[in-house]
Order: sequence, then structure tokens, then C-alpha cells
Amino acid sequence: MTKRVAIAGFLHETNTFAPTPARCTNFEQGGGYLPLSRGSEIIERCGGVNLGISGFVDYARRAGWELVPLLWTGAIPSAHVEKDAFERIAGEIEDRLRKAGQIDGLLLDLHGAMVAEHLDDGEGELLARLRAVVGPSVPIAASLDLHGNVTRQMVDEADVLVAFRTYPHVDMAETGERAAEQLERLMARGRPFAKAFRQLPFLIPIPWQCTMIEPAGSLYREVAETEGGAVSSASILMGFPAADFEDCLPSVLAYADTQEAADAAADELERSFLDRENRFSGKAWEPGEAVAEAMRLASGATRPVIIADTQDNPGAGGDSDTTGMLRALIAAQATNAAIGLIVDAQSAMLAHAAGEGAEVELALGGKSNIPGNAPLTGRFRVEKLSDGRFKATGPYYGGADMNLGPSACLSIDGIKIVVASYKAQMADREMYRFVGIQPEEQAILVNKSSVHFRADFEPIAETILVATAPGPMALDPADLPFTRLKTGTRLSPGGSAFAAKEATRRVG
Repeated sequence: MTKRVAIAGFLHETNTFAPTPARCTNFEQGGGYLPLSRGSEIIERCGGVNLGISGFVDYARRAGWELVPLLWTGAIPSAHVEKDAFERIAGEIEDRLRKAGQIDGLLLDLHGAMVAEHLDDGEGELLARLRAVVGPSVPIAASLDLHGNVTRQMVDEADVLVAFRTYPHVDMAETGERAAEQLERLMARGRPFAKAFRQLPFLIPIPWQCTMIEPAGSLYREVAETEGGAVSSASILMGFPAADFEDCLPSVLAYADTQEAADAAADELERSFLDRENRFSGKAWEPGEAVAEAMRLASGATRPVIIADTQDNPGAGGDSDTTGMLRALIAAQATNAAIGLIVDAQSAMLAHAAGEGAEVELALGGKSNIPGNAPLTGRFRVEKLSDGRFKATGPYYGGADMNLGPSACLSIDGIKIVVASYKAQMADREMYRFVGIQPEEQAILVNKSSVHFRADFEPIAETILVATAPGPMALDPADLPFTRLKTGTRLSPGGSAFAAKEATRRVG
């Protein structure tokens, strides 16, 4: 008998320290995701794209399910989701589910680290509302980002949560398929899995969570090896270490035929995770030092030296408009260098008004009021203009149709700058090419990204440096002004523990 499965998605990674909230317009536009899609639009738009929802659809077609697409939306990471945006979107998903009629299962594409203005646990609240609609007997499965901050409510309300295993997230669609497979098992068995949930007591800097390096690489191989026999699904989530609430923590999940098997799997993965705690570290450079080292390396290199501007990563809540690394390039008189993206709609508009080949006075970037940052005022040459529409070709965005709004390649002192109107993480080489910059031909590239850029840029990189120019996403979580973490949480691997009295002192 054909299974009737409803699918939906609501994704946001919330940096509670970031300067700009997520509004309805951000979810409508998508910012590197699909634009907000309803009903059949979801099926039409998600094909061949690296997203969990795409994996749902591919699996469903093979399984012969009847899909009931509800609503799918995602916004690029930022500060809190505005109350109005959360309630509109969650309310519409709930309403469409209520009108969908009888279903055999519900598949949700979620992030796992959403904080709204009025709710710490966005996904837990959404799952609870949808559970109330479908009742206790309809299984709910959800795919999650590797950076999810999983809560007890999320675990209790969903029958299975399945997380990415790669960072850069090149397995988003694959994870959607794995979540759909777990839903099929639940529908076939007619009863829930036993669940085990563990939270780890330390926060991990984003750049050192990368699964292309150690210790995360081998840790995630263990996750895959855990599955089999009585264990149906296992996940490790690194957590998103910039959310000021108690459940901002890494976690382990296991689902099995018996509670004993689930607990044993979760305990073993927890031990492996804890054993690696002090290995989550790496070298970071001040802006001037990073550029000097890049220039030294580039003098004898045949491929670009890439600098990650990690603290203004729009994939972690930055506005992608700080100018610290651009100033460092100019001060060092770097040559054959490019930086992207700097998001500044006003400057892009003025460049379009001036036209290609013109010179224009601008106060570029620096409009997010980040301490230690300011607009860069100068005379820029307009090298090339674009409407901001192109198809990403790298493995992270995975064929997505991008829309960065009116965009331009500007230059100052020979340094090329990708300027866009809409925010998206610099994680695809096409994000240089669409304004005429060939990334492979540059000596130095500065990418506003922490890790995702590695998927498409590492194959062309001489080496990669991590730089810490001023920005809203501190590389070390210990530098963030937390007030509400769980007491005893280590603020970095092997670091000092958070205490309530420390929080009181910080806000007093």
C-alpha cells in the first residue's frame, strides 16, 4: 500500500550575538537556499540541489510514496528569528498539515539551532505543534544540520533526528535520504525506536569542527560504523557555539531496537567525542599577519593562498560587510588579490549607476556597527557589473540558483572586491566568476567563510590560513558575552567553565 508522507522545512541557524535579525523577507529570498516555496513549488525547485528536502523527494520517488508538500523555507544565519516571521511560517506549516488529511509519516528539513525572539528552542516548539496535529502514532523524522543545538524537547517530540556528517556540508541531500529511510523503517515497524541522547559539556570553535581535518574526520567515521544490527541511526552534532541559552552544546543521538542498544551506542560515541576534546584547536592569524604570510607563501606558489575571514562568516551570523581584511590587503600593498563577498546594497547600486569602467567615491561596507570596524572610504573602479543571478557549481551549494541582487566587481589599489546586495557565504568559485574574477588566477583570495568554502576551494588552494579580523562571530566561543549557558559548560575545548556568577558580572 502506498505511503502518504507530508514534507516541510524551516531552517535557520541563530547567532544570538549577531547584529541583524531574520525577518520574513529573508526567508522569502532564501540567501543561498531556495526561495520560500509552497506545495508543488517545493518539488519543482529542489531537484538536483544539495538540501535535505531534495533527498526526501529522491527517496520518496524510489519508494513510491505519495508526497504531500507543505512549505519549505530557509534564511541565511543571523541574529534571532523575529517573532512575526516565526509565527507566520510555523503557523502556515501547521495549518497546511492540518488540511493535508490522513498521512502515514511526516518528514521535516530543519537546522536544529533556531532561536526566535520569543523562543529559545525554535525547532522544539515547531515539532511540538506539529506533533499535536498528527497525534502520537504518526512517525516524525527530521534531518538536522551538524551544527544543531539539540534539546530534550526536540528528541521527545520527533521519532528520529538524523544529522549531517560532513562540514563543509556536502551531504545535505544525502542526509535527507537517510532521514527518509529512517521514516520508512518506522512506518514499517509500527512502533518507535528506543532513543538515547547525550549532551557534551564544551563548546567548539567553528573552524576546528571541519570534518576534512582531525579530530572530526575520524570521529564521524565512527558514527557511520556505529549503525547496523540493533542500531538504526546514530548522529553526532558539533553544536553552534554562538547561541546564548542552556542547550547550546554538542550532542550525541542514537536510535535502536532496544534501550540497551541505544544507550550503548550513545555512550561509546560520547566517550570518543570526549577523548578528542583537547584536539579541537588550530592556528589563527591577526589580519596583518595573515596577509604578510599569504604574500610570503604566494611569492613561490602556483596556486592561490586562501585566507578565511572567519569572524565575519555570513554562514554563522555575520553580515559579510566588515572591512578589516580588505584594509590589511591595502596596507600590505598586496597584488593579484581578491576578496568576497562584501555585502553593501547601496554601494552596488552606486556602482551600477556609474557603469563599468567608471570610478566612484564610496563608503564601502562596515555598516553593521561591529566594534573595531568601519566603512572603507575611497575611490573605486567599477570593473564589472552583474544582476547577481548565476548557478553555483561547487559541492556545497550543489547546483543551486543564486541571486545576490545587483552586484559588482570593484577594485582599489589593484585589489578586486566582490560586492553584492544580498548575503550569502563565499563557498563557491562561481561567486567570483559571476563578476569576472577567475579565482584560480589570483595569488591571494580572502573568503568570508569559516569552513564551507573548503569544499570548492581546497582543490585549487596552495594553503589555507584562518584570520581573525573584527566580526560578530568570535572564533573562540570564550570571547562571546554569554549570560545563560548551562553552568559548568567549558567555553572552549579544555577551557574555563561558565558560571552563573560570571554571567551576572558580565551583564551588571
